[in-house]
Amino acid sequence: MSKILRTIVASLALLFVVSGANAQTSAKKLIRIHTSGPADLGVDNTMLAHQFMTYVNAHSNTVEVKVFANSALGQSRSVIEAMRLGSGASATTGGPAEYASFVKRIGVLGLPFVWKSYDHAIAVLDGPVGKELNADMEKAGFKVLSWAVSWGFRNVVTAKKEVKQASDLKGLKIRTIPTKVFVSAINAMGANATPMNFGEIYTSLQSGVLDGYEHTLATTVSFKFNEVACCIAMTRHLMDPTVLVFSLAEWKKFNATEQAVMMKGAQEAANIVRKLAPVREADSLAAVKKLGMKVSEIDVAPLQKAALIAQDDLAKEFGAQSLLAQIRKQ
Repeated sequence: MSKILRTIVASLALLFVVSGANAQTSAKKLIRIHTSGPADLGVDNTMLAHQFMTYVNAHSNTVEVKVFANSALGQSRSVIEAMRLGSGASATTGGPAEYASFVKRIGVLGLPFVWKSYDHAIAVLDGPVGKELNADMEKAGFKVLSWAVSWGFRNVVTAKKEVKQASDLKGLKIRTIPTKVFVSAINAMGANATPMNFGEIYTSLQSGVLDGYEHTLATTVSFKFNEVACCIAMTRHLMDPTVLVFSLAEWKKFNATEQAVMMKGAQEAANIVRKLAPVREADSLAAVKKLGMKVSEIDVAPLQKAALIAQDDLAKEFGAQSLLAQIRKQ
């Protein structure tokens, strides 16, 4: 773990113990933030939520923020649906795909090979595309406070076969998230996308039901998939941004001063998560190599070319052709 990450983790670790113990007074307005991630500051979505909590609680005399990790307030889908109606959680941190049922165009952010780098994603999210999607979210009942990036692009990990070139992916049964975007991405790469619940990956690799899966390096380390997988192909085919979203109905309950503090806190939190992204990814790469996994840097140009068709088809389905064009020009 890098020095900068160790410092932040050390300084914030006690928050999991004391975040609920130091409530000020019943007069304070309570903000409950949902995240499906664990109570672990090595996770991007959790870090985003806790940095926001830390800033707001230190700068507001009228607002108190509490973070509920591990889906303590419910599964993300039900939490988000309740937020639209102004009930349940005040806000949540997670990926934009969680809002695709309400804001169709937001699916453009999850297209395969759409991001050239973290800096590219940040420039897009801070620019006109981000502003258009923020407006779409507001129409659907949500208030976007800040955008960040995930700590790692997704790569293909295999159980037995080492992937040294793009053509080696052909026919491999690769587990992915059961959404159209992810399935289309893996199929476009020549593999056979196998939608499956996350909890089934380990045993499916063990039994040979899967040839591999696609995820971040950090996930491979955290869930000890190195025990049943040998090799990583650095495809970097997807990267989900991370977003802090408020219930619009809840947001309107706060005065201008309170809203200003929260907007400032959200941006400060996002900036920290953004800066840590390449650091955290590098840490994870070193970790998988230390565990003895074979890491292959492959020529992804053929995969990027094949992905263009999937990008165009999905963007058309989402009604997001103009947004995709802007992303490509950025």
